[in-house]
Amino acid sequence: MKRFFSVFAVLLVVVFAAVTVLAADPAAQGKAQTTCPVLAGKIDKSLYTDYEGKRVYFCCASCKDDFMKDPGGYIKKMEDQGVVLEKTPGAK
Repeated sequence: MKRFFSVFAVLLVVVFAAVTVLAADPAAQGKAQTTCPVLAGKIDKSLYTDYEGKRVYFCCASCKDDFMKDPGGYIKKMEDQGVVLEKTPGAK
């Protein structure tokens, strides 16, 4: 019986730790950005803009200009699709 409680306690700690880690990681709750919000092409991590504390990646340089015409609309569309945007480095 004592062994059962020991195993149960260890299992409880592991489950609690896993839940805590998943809750703290927004990427675990959604999906990372993999496509351009403008043309839906594969993103190039060297092409991005930071908008209101969020980093948005693009497939080509011209998409950044189109994005800036309606950044809130593009971000809303991505977030509605379950995309979790990276935070701008240094953003709170």
